[in-house]
Amino acid sequence: MVSISLPNHSLPSLLPTHKPKNLSSQNLPILSKSSRSQFYGLKFSHSSSLSIPSSSSSVKTTIFAKVNKGEVPPSFTLKDQDGKTVSLSKFKGKPVVVYFYPADESPSCTKQACAFRDSYEKFKKAGAEVVGISGDDPSSHKAFAKNNRLPFTLLSDEGNKIRKEWGVPADLFGALPGRQTYVLDKNGMVQLIYNNQFQPEKHIDETLKLLQSL
Repeated sequence: MVSISLPNHSLPSLLPTHKPKNLSSQNLPILSKSSRSQFYGLKFSHSSSLSIPSSSSSVKTTIFAKVNKGEVPPSFTLKDQDGKTVSLSKFKGKPVVVYFYPADESPSCTKQACAFRDSYEKFKKAGAEVVGISGDDPSSHKAFAKNNRLPFTLLSDEGNKIRKEWGVPADLFGALPGRQTYVLDKNGMVQLIYNNQFQPEKHIDETLKLLQSL
């Protein structure tokens, strides 16, 4: 008789099981420290873990709108692409378009900025100023403006303090900074709030339509 010896495993452990895999963060791919990518302005860098919403709780928006139509938004003083301080009060007495965008040089943000550039004469004709705000630093803004010949002001909201104060909602479970545009009238009151992450050029159409009715 031939005797067969098995490795130190029980027979059931050698057979495939049909138990569902535990979707914990340990089973998810981890981004290496050198990994860096962009998706509509979303940047991954120096990440050592990835968290996902708990399956036992419903997904909720963590940032709620704090600025509504008909209100005067919180003021701010930020540095522009030349390192000069600019306050919102500087634009009082004329309409101003304040648009928050995710990041310099990302494809959608570049498309949006260039659309504002190409329609800039229409904004001037309406007597309005255009101001873009993101969390990038002034040197990044300077390169972005130079690369794309942007004729308007870009402000640096490092730490996203103003974005939070204005209540700009994020996308992709809070991972992607929101793309939201506000139109303020000459008295500094909000007349339009437009949010559209994935159709950046529509921000220009909507703001011009509103400005032409003021």
